[in-house]
Amino acid sequence: MKNVLIINGHQEYSFSEGKLNKTLVQKATDFFSQGGYNVKNIHTEEDFNVEEEIEKWQWADLVFFQTPLNWMGVSWSFKKYIDHVFSMGMMGEMSDGDGRSSENPKANYGLGGKLKGKYMMSVTANAPKEAFNNPNEKFFEGISEDELLRPMHLNFKWFGLEPLPTFMAYDVMKNPEVEEDFKRFDAHLNEHFKN
Repeated sequence: MKNVLIINGHQEYSFSEGKLNKTLVQKATDFFSQGGYNVKNIHTEEDFNVEEEIEKWQWADLVFFQTPLNWMGVSWSFKKYIDHVFSMGMMGEMSDGDGRSSENPKANYGLGGKLKGKYMMSVTANAPKEAFNNPNEKFFEGISEDELLRPMHLNFKWFGLEPLPTFMAYDVMKNPEVEEDFKRFDAHLNEHFKN
């Protein structure tokens, strides 16, 4: 039996209550629970205990991270979670510092991760799908979704976790296709986790 940590990184605003992210978190929780996984959850908007969160990361074989795309990154509450949990975790419980040693202080930066397992990001975005991977769209200038999310990928890599394909729900505020997103989400989970 495997262990999965599910993180809800949504930050509530008057114009964004977090219903879609909450529903996707619940769907993921149900999917993994029904698949025989042990599941632990955290909503980064709520109070948390840093040591308990570090223990969850050490316990997890899989980290599933649900988040809205907030100003090309994650919400401030998730950034706060990172600052507290990751910063304490890099003191030896989740990584050996930044990976460098006193014998070789210029090499292996970011490669001190002590965790084993994988992660998956699931992202809701106001941007339409057509805004990515298209050099003619001048804002993103042809970058992919995962290139935009590279700082988060590097954070997970820091601790030694390996990526699984990212799920993206597009255009969720102006032109939502929620039922279609749910179908794609279910298919994405089934594709990557059904034995």
